[in-house]
Amino acid sequence: MTTRLRQDPAPEGRPLPALLLFLAAVFGLGALLAPWLYLGAQALAAAYPGARDLARFPFGTYVNRGLLIVALAALPLYLRGAGVRRWSDVGLDPRRVLWRRWAAGFALGFVSLAVVCAVSLAAGGRVFDFAHVGKLPGRLLGALGTAVLVGVIEELLFRGAIFGTLRRAIAWPAALLASSAIYAIVHFLAKPAPPARVEWSTGLTELPGMLRGFVDVHTVIPALLSLTLAGTVLGLAYRETGDLWTSIGIHGGWIFWLKSYGYLTRPAPGANEWLWGTNKLIDGWFAFGMLVVVLAVVLIGSRSGRIQAPG
Repeated sequence: MTTRLRQDPAPEGRPLPALLLFLAAVFGLGALLAPWLYLGAQALAAAYPGARDLARFPFGTYVNRGLLIVALAALPLYLRGAGVRRWSDVGLDPRRVLWRRWAAGFALGFVSLAVVCAVSLAAGGRVFDFAHVGKLPGRLLGALGTAVLVGVIEELLFRGAIFGTLRRAIAWPAALLASSAIYAIVHFLAKPAPPARVEWSTGLTELPGMLRGFVDVHTVIPALLSLTLAGTVLGLAYRETGDLWTSIGIHGGWIFWLKSYGYLTRPAPGANEWLWGTNKLIDGWFAFGMLVVVLAVVLIGSRSGRIQAPG
């Protein structure tokens, strides 16, 4: 897809079996961990009134947190089983922080979704919500912190670990598509209705219900396509630069708006949500079109030599 011919990492370890075992552990153990996280939050809120907000999250949130905790805990074992021996092999060498690449990526991600927000407001798809204007500075600062943290964690997990190891075993375009699909599916999990009772197995029984969004065509298209395309953009940025800093920046710029959009705006009466999306921002066709533009920018930057791996 680029004019340069660059050798991908040679196969080492057993990436495919390691990935299958990793995913099974994440979903199985993460679902089993969720009830304990939920019950722990309830107990903490009962003992400390200041922690009550923590206990108000729906059970599906605890399932998602359980999956993430297990994924991060099992990540070193997965990487070792897949043949990775150094952090630089997954694009994140802590001794070499490339701030310029991160800043350029953040600017690209930030501007792309800022355009989506501005156009949807100008076209009447969304309207400003001034109900929380007094808390706006703290909210935006929190969104920025989340953008930085989530960008690092998810790029390390989905691009550095999953895509980075898969391309050791299969052709890189197939690895890119597979890793982007995994990224989209994980982010597409719905929040189920509150269970009547939380027991040790509730996470396992609720997990299938979190996949119910896949049966609604208006939910799947374009939201799932947008998430897959976003994963593709981030994976290409990683492959073309040889490190994760650009993709971490792009991802962070997107996360900032994903965390701010529903707080700053609300749907206009009668607006076409299939075109402009909901509070999730990237589940509308206009946002999908903007992601295509970002993909084009990454590809053009690669072909021109502005985005490339060192050496």
